Amino acid sequence: MKAVLYEAFGEAPSVRTVPDPAPPPEGVVVKVEATGLCRSDWHGWMGHDPDIRLPHVPGHELAGTVAAVGAGVTRWKEGDRVTVPFVAGCGRCFECTSGNHQVCEHQYQPGFTAWGSYAEYVALDFADTNLVALPADMEFATAASLGCRFVTSFRAVVDQARTGPGEWVAIHGCGGVGLSAIMIASAMGANVVAVDLTDDKLDLATKLGAVATVNATRTPRVVAAVKEITDGGAHVSIDALGHPTTCYNSISNLRRRGRHVQVGLMLGEHSKPQIPMAKVIAHELEIRGSHGMQAFRYQAMMEMIRAGKLRPERLLGRRISLDEAPAALMAMDDFEAVGIGVIDRF
Repeated sequence: MKAVLYEAFGEAPSVRTVPDPAPPPEGVVVKVEATGLCRSDWHGWMGHDPDIRLPHVPGHELAGTVAAVGAGVTRWKEGDRVTVPFVAGCGRCFECTSGNHQVCEHQYQPGFTAWGSYAEYVALDFADTNLVALPADMEFATAASLGCRFVTSFRAVVDQARTGPGEWVAIHGCGGVGLSAIMIASAMGANVVAVDLTDDKLDLATKLGAVATVNATRTPRVVAAVKEITDGGAHVSIDALGHPTTCYNSISNLRRRGRHVQVGLMLGEHSKPQIPMAKVIAHELEIRGSHGMQAFRYQAMMEMIRAGKLRPERLLGRRISLDEAPAALMAMDDFEAVGIGVIDRF
């Protein structure tokens, strides 16, 4: 099969011919029809993830059809249209049996703990626990866009932040994660303030439901601007980018007893950001992470999509071929283009 492969961190990847994968005993092989371009893959390529072993094939947001089934799989067959969370829980550890597959002690992550989906085929373990059936009318590119950024945002907004109608929600960073969070928070009845550096992303944020925007390039005091818009501070604030500045601003622009959720990865030189801990204590602020979402929680999200309350297809950006993926991966240090990019030609 064809796949994007790199043999050293930070060195240019290339499209190679590599052996086809075989299904694990409890897993499947999926023929990849679409896979997302996510900055987490750039972090992996840079060597920020200790689980990656070289040589490596990146890619963790995927959708396709089951091509082969392991002997221990009972729920899936060849030809099934599927997607999968980027964290696949083992289904047996304490966290999985308590319903928290997204922090499984023995998790399987395509594109990180194993070869990923920048390829014609990808092997996925723990299939019965983690595969998600796709509606017949959902395009594969849309389904692939759900696998990391959209589902992580859904869990961040709905489960971790417990966002309610009428609350003010500040979203810092309007890439794929941020735009997803804006759409989801708006669908939950919240009032969203979008913060970003560029007008084109803020324009799209407005179209997706943001009621106010802050251009951080032209606004030197972002925290003060958010507090003025929200009449005292946000009830919920999400760092959707993963940068010391956005993390600090997100916590600082909360009102008393507000909730901050960290979604953007903080790796490498950004792994130890400064936070206003005195304010966290004095104002009883909450700080939570959001790391993917369990497969069984997809049902609630899918029902909102089916009802038209969420329209993830509106987040799709550029579509490229597998041959264009190496250059796109290396360019992700400049952050994301508008919307969620996908590879849909192999």
